[in-house]
Amino acid sequence: MYTDIHVNSSVGLTRWSSGIRTQQQHQQQQQQQQQHSSRFILQHIVHLSVLGGGCVSSMGRAMLLQRWLGPTLLSAGHRSAGGRKQTQFTPRLKHVSLFRSPSSRRGMAEEAKKRAGYAAVDNHVQNNQVVGVGSGSTIVYAVDRLAERVRQEKLNIVCVPTSFQARQLILQHGLTLSDLDRHPELDVAIDGADEVDAALTLIKGGGGCLTQEKIVAGCAKHFIVIADFRKDSSVLGQQWKKGVPIEVIPMAYVPVSRTIAKRFGGEAVLRMAVSKAGPVVTDNSNFILDWKFEHTHNWKEVNTALKMIPGVVETGLFVGMAERVYFGMEDGNVGVRDPPVN
Repeated sequence: MYTDIHVNSSVGLTRWSSGIRTQQQHQQQQQQQQQHSSRFILQHIVHLSVLGGGCVSSMGRAMLLQRWLGPTLLSAGHRSAGGRKQTQFTPRLKHVSLFRSPSSRRGMAEEAKKRAGYAAVDNHVQNNQVVGVGSGSTIVYAVDRLAERVRQEKLNIVCVPTSFQARQLILQHGLTLSDLDRHPELDVAIDGADEVDAALTLIKGGGGCLTQEKIVAGCAKHFIVIADFRKDSSVLGQQWKKGVPIEVIPMAYVPVSRTIAKRFGGEAVLRMAVSKAGPVVTDNSNFILDWKFEHTHNWKEVNTALKMIPGVVETGLFVGMAERVYFGMEDGNVGVRDPPVN
């Protein structure tokens, strides 16, 4: 959606020649026309690749060239009018990045997360505040900035974590750690999101910390969300395809999953761990179901109905909670979204 692709006009087919001169002028003109056509075809392949939304490897580009150009330029060689075999004309691609690779896109996303995290901390954290610290990859940059400001500005900040990861981040940066027992009311909570729709309804819980994240957000006077451009959607499910996380009591995961599928459609799947055998276990010693819904719902009603199912601890639907969302964009800017005015 946001990708810029710049085609370098110098990238084309490089002719390797040992100094042999063609004997007839029309043959030189023909070869120049072939080179021009090849460059046009290469640029057309680039255009098709961009429209397809993917990246084409060097091997893929070569295969496309071979299919398009056929034996004309990829033959064993050209022959002059006199039948003498001349220098082979081999199409080669310079090692220039024509496409934004997945690693490049990930790098852009990390920069976008950083900008969003810095903007949230700079605009919403002040001296003598209690700050809720969220979980996930984006919050790392917010904590970096928070620690930097505490050192530079000598701020008095107390931090309440939403997970074991957040707790470790707070300690590693030398920030003051607290909890809801000592600070049950927070001035601001900053957290990430897996997806944000136009109404600022969130899907959270991709990292498995949804219950504690929602508790901390609910205790804060202001709940601020940070995300990169990939999390921005018009409706939930447009970008995030893994479903709504739902934390459940372990003994109830089968009846809960059946009830969800029967009442709301789709499928609720037990989330399995990657580096351990068996399911993911939350910080609260519970399981997580990922509900892959089939269509858009009234999320406020669905969230309430899901929480009424016996065995459901909490959902990853954050409805009417976010006060503002900061999106780090591909172009280097930070977008701001506030709730729609009813």
